[in-house]
Amino acid sequence: MTNYYEREFETLPREFLEKLQLERLQTLLEYVYEKCDFYHKKLDESSIKPADIKSLSDLKKLPFTTKQDLRDNYPYGMFSASMNDIVRVHASSGTTGKLTVAGYTQNDIDIWSAVMARSFTAGGCSHSSIINVAYGYGLFTGGLGAHYGSELLGALTIPASSGNTKRQLQMFKDFKVSTLCCTPSYALYLADEMEKEGYKISDFSLKQGFFGAEPWSEEMRTQIQERLGIKAYNIYGLSEIIGPGVSIECEHQCGAHIWEDHFLPEIIDPETLEPLKNGEQGELVFTTISKTGMPLIRYRTRDLCSLIEEPCECGRTHIRMTRIIGRSDDMLIIGGVNVFPSQIESALFSVKEIEPHYMIIVDRVNNLDKIEIQVEIKDELFSDEVKNLQNLKNLLEKNVSSAISISAKIHFVSRGTIERSQGKAVRVIDKRRI
Repeated sequence: MTNYYEREFETLPREFLEKLQLERLQTLLEYVYEKCDFYHKKLDESSIKPADIKSLSDLKKLPFTTKQDLRDNYPYGMFSASMNDIVRVHASSGTTGKLTVAGYTQNDIDIWSAVMARSFTAGGCSHSSIINVAYGYGLFTGGLGAHYGSELLGALTIPASSGNTKRQLQMFKDFKVSTLCCTPSYALYLADEMEKEGYKISDFSLKQGFFGAEPWSEEMRTQIQERLGIKAYNIYGLSEIIGPGVSIECEHQCGAHIWEDHFLPEIIDPETLEPLKNGEQGELVFTTISKTGMPLIRYRTRDLCSLIEEPCECGRTHIRMTRIIGRSDDMLIIGGVNVFPSQIESALFSVKEIEPHYMIIVDRVNNLDKIEIQVEIKDELFSDEVKNLQNLKNLLEKNVSSAISISAKIHFVSRGTIERSQGKAVRVIDKRRI
């Protein structure tokens, strides 16, 4: 096998794909109703029996599952499989102090490996690829998810994890790494360090990168592609559903294909909870239709996007999701206006003179919300004329104001001022909550 293109499933005509989805959904409901006390009780409270779901349109009758449900049933109360069949747990941190735990059977690990191998293939990888996994290993799903998918693909897998950046750059060069897996913010940090260490793009063999675990803008993709000399793919996943590999962009980079034979997507209005049509923006909801360890019904991800049903040039028939613009629970309300950090990032990165590092600081002064954005600019600009700096500041403030419909103050800082992240970047400080 030179790649992991499962043509039989990835190009299923919609009619047959939906038939498969319904069969798997019905099997799932029978399974969780019998095996999981939480879902048995939840379905009974909703006056629904598994046999009541006769079509995919009946999905809206089923109750939602939330992250709070996982916290309330910590650590193992959401598992449907016997503990003897659970071979792995992953977990993400939460604001309550308790971890959000996800359990995996060997079946789930195999599915996860397969969707990651598919994802690597969709982005141009093959068994000849040399894949550097710079996501964190451990309870975070990024590292091991990419690792197992890379190995199933038959690629040479480097379990670098995050950090020790100088050594990573040395490995890029010496090991002839073709593929990078990490957060987009760490990719930019690697680009910074490349320049500091005197490396050129031609010193490396990099071809593509798979970036996720945090929202990132199209403008940030452009920066990464230009500075690393690669094609940058947006990969999506979350530990509650399986980890990375829920969806991936193909070579056309026009939305991430959701592997619909395993993950059944919906878009809902986060306020009314009513389903929205494809193309309408709302909250992404998933039902896992092939997992056995901890399958979830209508899990509210809180991620905001829309679904694209138009055919893709690559021939894959699985529906695509647009880039995540933010989270319904991470949205900032500033002066009564809904603001997502990704909107600000797009406005900032449209100006080439700035560095790709910023910090949003929200505060309340005299009962009014204020927003300041610290932005790194290239060192040589600080020696420029004051007039030119003021013009640049005015341009950025105008761009941001146009993007979010409220005014923001831009504050320039020198390169390296804003703390770098080797994992998920922290972009917002909201002092109103302190």
